[in-house]
Amino acid sequence: MNKKILVAVLLTAILAVVAMGYAVGNYFVDFALKRGNDNDPLAPPAACAYIQDKNLTVPPEPIALKETWSAISSDNRHLAATHFSTARTGKRWAILIHGYGMNQHCAGDYTEVYLQNGYQVLTPDLCASGETDGQYITMGVKESEEIAVWTRKIKEQYPDAEIVLHGVSMGAATALMAAARDDIEGVVAVIEDCGYTSVYEMFSTQLGVLFDLPEFPIMNCIDIVSGIKTGVMLSDATPIKVMDKIKVPVLFIHGEADKLIPPVMMEQLYDACKAKKEKFIVSGAGHGNSMSTDSKKYWSGIFDFLAQAEGN
Repeated sequence: MNKKILVAVLLTAILAVVAMGYAVGNYFVDFALKRGNDNDPLAPPAACAYIQDKNLTVPPEPIALKETWSAISSDNRHLAATHFSTARTGKRWAILIHGYGMNQHCAGDYTEVYLQNGYQVLTPDLCASGETDGQYITMGVKESEEIAVWTRKIKEQYPDAEIVLHGVSMGAATALMAAARDDIEGVVAVIEDCGYTSVYEMFSTQLGVLFDLPEFPIMNCIDIVSGIKTGVMLSDATPIKVMDKIKVPVLFIHGEADKLIPPVMMEQLYDACKAKKEKFIVSGAGHGNSMSTDSKKYWSGIFDFLAQAEGN
């Protein structure tokens, strides 16, 4: 075989491997991160059907004063949120950050408790969720930038605002990444409920659980394709890498029976955090179920922590 033929064969083989790798990565990126389907352009990613609690229901909206807020992201997407308040609310704020495949309406029960405790509340729809623009969820990367946008908007309108970031699951990872940003404003504490250290690691585990497939080379393909299709690589959603940049107090909460994001991830995040911090485990709670499993422990732990964090 002459050299030209050999080169042609090698190039063809390389191109075939690249094409196959892209096809595999493209399938899983769309499966896990792309919203919408043939019946509903705003439907959550297909993967949600496999990992979300099928008994999950949307809580009722709190009875409170409310107004729709909007903003623009750095990549010119429309951002949507709702501001809730009552006659008792003051300078304390909570931004409630929803999880993967959800939207702001899933935070109604959390909103109610914060309102009862004198907080104003903002419930944003994150990237590619609810009424916020975007085709792909980015697992905390673009979402954390959006939270920074909302903190600046709050501080523009309410200069004395003291803001708590409270996130669950992907929302918790988003809260941590947001708190580590240089352009965040007015944040005094973070409530981190069952967040992950690295979405790459979490997805690698689920690749084996759901599809019985190995991490290598599939996750590498997914990571590269996610960068091409969403503008950020999946591996960029790694809260543990930014824990040393967080300066405000952080409360870590995790369900003891969490099978999606194991409690060991909370321990790793806690150990990596250099700010003032506390943690607690809720016995018997699955993923994202700590509040509903033991509401008394959950909220007393949070407000005891916030009383110290906010200097009250």
